[in-house]
Amino acid sequence: MTSVTTAEHTEAMMELAACGSLEMNADRQGDARTIADLLPTGTKVYVNHLLRNALSETLKALDALRAAGLDPVPHVAARRVASRNALKDFLNNAARDAGVRKVLLIGGDDPQSVGPYRDSLGPLSDGVIAECGIREVGIAGYPEGHARIPRAALERAMDEKLAAAAAQGLSPFVLTQFSFAPTRIIEYCAALAKRWPALPVYVGLAGPTDPLHLLRFAQRCGVSASLRALRAQGMGAARLVTHTDPGDQLQALAHYCASRSACNVVGVHVFSFGGVHEAAAWINRVIAGGALAA
Repeated sequence: MTSVTTAEHTEAMMELAACGSLEMNADRQGDARTIADLLPTGTKVYVNHLLRNALSETLKALDALRAAGLDPVPHVAARRVASRNALKDFLNNAARDAGVRKVLLIGGDDPQSVGPYRDSLGPLSDGVIAECGIREVGIAGYPEGHARIPRAALERAMDEKLAAAAAQGLSPFVLTQFSFAPTRIIEYCAALAKRWPALPVYVGLAGPTDPLHLLRFAQRCGVSASLRALRAQGMGAARLVTHTDPGDQLQALAHYCASRSACNVVGVHVFSFGGVHEAAAWINRVIAGGALAA
């Protein structure tokens, strides 16, 4: 580890944002054009796969993002996929019409699968991803662990997914769940770098939103440990509004990256919670240097 100058720290923050991404809702394809005015050309924008949306319903949003000069990345929630053929049709259409070359595979929170896949390893191991022209595959990471999966099981699953990706010539990357505890994020990234040093990592940050949205999503996404830590410091729900700007997390992450000659973190991912314009504006300000603390 080396000492970090203010200039290096600032540059690292700007680079993490410039190489980062955000997400938008599948049924808000009209947002693509407005956020494109705020983001660098080719910025990755993930389109979520919610319970209320069939996978095919995300195609219009993917097309709109590509037309706006952005790089569309669909979520694929394995337990919401009705069949292998449905997934193959979707991926072929996404690759052909929207130029999709990367996907984020998640299990989905559904208690039961509607089709053949129990988890995100399923569509990866059966070869359908690579068959459809996809070249990069995202794997979810959990700095605070998973509410229903032991840490050892998560690590075994990561090994299996990386092996399956390598066997098919796919380039894997990790996109982490957000956390309100920067130290947990840093520890998690360092652990990934130690175990899988060549694995690129995008760190999820909770983007600008109101405190009620933030609490609801945090509880749903299993980051209750860092919520409890905030409350232990005297920060109740009403004061969580001060934590809806991810600047603290970004600063800690930038210091981690700038202090290492080889950093596994290549960018941040801003969870927008439906506020994609606010998330895009925040990324814009960071890249321009206007949201950076001294």
